[in-house]
Amino acid sequence: MVNEAQPTVQLKIVDGDGLFYTWRWEHELGAIQNIMVEAGRVKPALDALALSLPTPLYGETVDQALERSLAGAFTDREQEIGLSTALAASLIPYRLATELNEFLAQGLRPHVRIQASHATSQVPWEALHVDEGERFVSNSDVSVLPPATVRNAPERSVSKWDPGSNVVAVLDPSVPGATAALGSVLGPVESDSELAALVERLGERLVPKPTDSAFRRGDLNRDAIEPLLADAGRFLYVGHVTIADHGLDARLHLSCGPDTTGRAALARGHRPLTAGDIVLGHRPGATAGWRMPNRVALIACESGGEVRFAEPVGLVAAALHAGAQYVTATRWTLPTNAGIRRYATGAKPDTTVLPEAVVAVNDAHESPDPVAALNDWQRQKAERWEAEGRLEDSPIIWSAFATAYG
Repeated sequence: MVNEAQPTVQLKIVDGDGLFYTWRWEHELGAIQNIMVEAGRVKPALDALALSLPTPLYGETVDQALERSLAGAFTDREQEIGLSTALAASLIPYRLATELNEFLAQGLRPHVRIQASHATSQVPWEALHVDEGERFVSNSDVSVLPPATVRNAPERSVSKWDPGSNVVAVLDPSVPGATAALGSVLGPVESDSELAALVERLGERLVPKPTDSAFRRGDLNRDAIEPLLADAGRFLYVGHVTIADHGLDARLHLSCGPDTTGRAALARGHRPLTAGDIVLGHRPGATAGWRMPNRVALIACESGGEVRFAEPVGLVAAALHAGAQYVTATRWTLPTNAGIRRYATGAKPDTTVLPEAVVAVNDAHESPDPVAALNDWQRQKAERWEAEGRLEDSPIIWSAFATAYG
């Protein structure tokens, strides 16, 4: 669990004519600080970030967005350092930086919990370049601060954590009637791969038990996994998430055929599971929301993208409301190995990026402090990227991940 002795600051950002910052330290909640940063100071860096990310811009297809981003700043070390330096200079308040440095001078590593605004929803805070060879995550732990209406909801009850409890693992499920857009995200998984080793480590804790392979299963629908989640310690999902018109319609794609019930319409022979299904239940009749385990990992495109909605209630908030204490999700579209190999300059036929991230998130959720553990991996990746500039260490993957906890 989180180190309660660690100095921890809650930072909230609100959009207006510029960006309005409010922060307070959890050991001194009454001392609230506020500043406003003018739009002209932050807009150039945020615009440059949007042009560098694989999330489709208006009018773009997913493939066009991947092609643009994988030839951009996040795959070129010098360009990326320039962008991340500009973001840090425009987005980190000087006064807050001074306070963080005071703790560092005492040998204390601060924890920064960030509730981002719509404009800053895709900022990779962990990757911000704050000094020569140093990122924000080099000296601070960084996590997502869920809205108070979610973390303090009176009906919310956090699930207990037991390191020996079961793990509901949905690993690249087969989606009925799927087109290429909802095809495999991991590709073939070899028996000697790091993903196969992950499954081996989970052993008897992995549920439901695979009859053959743990990957590309076609029997992992909502009715199969919902009762398992209520008794598990973790949920590990690797697959597809799609964003609709509002946060509660954010969609998780399982092996749910046309006979399943839920709040989403059928899509090419399958019914996606929405955030609304988790909060309110997917069966007709009385409201009966799901029960989520203590730790939830949603390794999928924009699984944490709900901050971009006016009402930021999506899959992350739904999991927290349903009992999760930690939820790791992504800020933007995740390039698959196939996408990297196709579009990234310098990619080789055997270039692989996503499996390492899956293993890192899984290992973080096995640890006592998932926030610190994920940050440790991100810091190591940042150091390798700055030292070698290898595509496999690009922040386009590792800085997409963030953990909300409450």
